[in-house]
Amino acid sequence: MDDTLRKQIEDTLGAHKIVLFMKGSKQFPMCGFSGQIVQILNKLGVSYETVNVLSDPGIRQGMKEFSDWPTFPQLYVDQKFVGGADIVRDMFTAGELQKLVGATS
Repeated sequence: MDDTLRKQIEDTLGAHKIVLFMKGSKQFPMCGFSGQIVQILNKLGVSYETVNVLSDPGIRQGMKEFSDWPTFPQLYVDQKFVGGADIVRDMFTAGELQKLVGATS
């Protein structure tokens, strides 16, 4: 991954507490797994940013290298990789995600 792409990813992560790299957007998820995470985050009532990896092949490939995770969605909180759909769902069910993101509901 080149330095420009790495900086772009790091800048995005630094600008937002919660970032979801996904297929589509929070308004229009383009895969079921991305849609599930959007529903969870919306239910928690937290502010989050989404990045549509389908609109930029460089970001799509770069995120796989950056996180060392091959699939999407990828959730980041406080610039740290949390996981993909299964991990995020399990954390939500266990009540861990709510604590991590600072959700009050």
